Amino acid sequence: MHSDRVDAVYVRELRIDDIAPVYHLGEQLFTSELYPYLYRTWDEWEVIGLYNTDPDYCLVAEIDEELAGFILGTIITKESWTYGYILWLGVNPKFQRRGVADTLVDKAIARMIEDGARFMLVDTDPANVPAVKFFNRKGFGNIRQHIFLSMNLSKHEHYGRLIDYERQKAERAGYRRMRPTVRPRKTDGVVGEVALTPLVTEPQTTEEQTPV
Repeated sequence: MHSDRVDAVYVRELRIDDIAPVYHLGEQLFTSELYPYLYRTWDEWEVIGLYNTDPDYCLVAEIDEELAGFILGTIITKESWTYGYILWLGVNPKFQRRGVADTLVDKAIARMIEDGARFMLVDTDPANVPAVKFFNRKGFGNIRQHIFLSMNLSKHEHYGRLIDYERQKAERAGYRRMRPTVRPRKTDGVVGEVALTPLVTEPQTTEEQTPV
């Protein structure tokens, strides 16, 4: 008999064994092509760092023992303000429209309220329209856009000077390798010529003596 039962979403704290699967799911979701501003900060250290500092607000969702999504958050206290901050929220595409994001956000907010948070923040790429709509539906508003500025450092004058320095350094190193070793002149035994006996059998050239 066919069953239309929908498996429940089970939420628990992030474990050390979850770090790699969560990172790879985020890598799948936050791509540079879709969300360049999210992708620029998503790496394994985001997961590891938050797991070490804020394990209470790092949660994973499972459906039928399979990773369905995750949420990574923190609590920040400044003066008299204590607020929760949702940094990352991801849902496995296989489990879209199953209430995974809702369950994760609700669990995280409940924990943050219990720990003194009275204000919530979340941010996302402006191009991530589904996320913006989702958080609007969850009660988040008062949208403010953050401006990112960039500079091509290969055009900076210091970069040019560094490249010139490295090129000259490489040329000097190559010149020293190609320079033949100068050996002491042998005496030919001519009468009246003074022969100076070197202190060592082979000359030793120091850095100061090396021609540049």
